[in-house]
Amino acid sequence: MVVGHIDSLGKKVILNPQVQGTSVSVLVSPKEGWEGYVMRVFEVEPGGFTPKHQHPWPHINYILEGQGDLMINGEHHEIKPGSYAYVPKDTLHQFKNPGDQVFKFICIVPEEGHII
Repeated sequence: MVVGHIDSLGKKVILNPQVQGTSVSVLVSPKEGWEGYVMRVFEVEPGGFTPKHQHPWPHINYILEGQGDLMINGEHHEIKPGSYAYVPKDTLHQFKNPGDQVFKFICIVPEEGHII
């Protein structure tokens, strides 16, 4: 059993030329006993973005705070707290923060997808 609070976790700033103003915290992973999956929280600063990319695994997202833009295969979706998304494998996608507040979302991926 794992019970915790995100404030007790560290944030890892993503250093990649295709990423701006984005950090990640790992909540639950195989390390905590959830075999095969990783639950993370991403924080994207105003004007920041994740890379425009695709990969051979799907992921599930739930928006916690702020406003964002999720591009999936060239189609843009405005997302806000309470929004959710399933991004299928091999699908081009990107998260952006066009707002003036931190954009925060949960991202769950299979273990092989936790490449940070």
